[in-house]
Amino acid sequence: MRYLGLDLGTKSLGLALSDYTNTMALPYKTITFTPLNYESVLPTLQQIVSEKEITAFVLGLPKNMNNTLGPASERSLQFKELLEKNFALPVYLVDERLSTVEAEKILLMGDKSRKKRKKVIDNVASALILDTFLKERRNTNE
Repeated sequence: MRYLGLDLGTKSLGLALSDYTNTMALPYKTITFTPLNYESVLPTLQQIVSEKEITAFVLGLPKNMNNTLGPASERSLQFKELLEKNFALPVYLVDERLSTVEAEKILLMGDKSRKKRKKVIDNVASALILDTFLKERRNTNE
């Protein structure tokens, strides 16, 4: 299996890939699009799924701090439905609370400028989401 991690925003989609052993999550790229036009990313995702031999999606679910679902969560759930309708692949949801905050900290520790952080923060956040999923899978299988 090879997973594609997804961090959905209103105008960008961060992507991360698992390695072939599913032990590491690697930031891959960010797709930008017209705000809320999620269907426009489907051709790019189809190409990546084919080229990288993706067998499942791991999508961040941005819950509120009190564990409720807000507007961002609803967007992710709608995107999950879009993926399921257009791909014959499973879509796993992962609680992504504070993943972007954690990604920002990692990039700050790496002394990245604000401009450079903005370019890569979404795919770093997607790698954190995918890493959380991979660790949970390993812990469940042990």
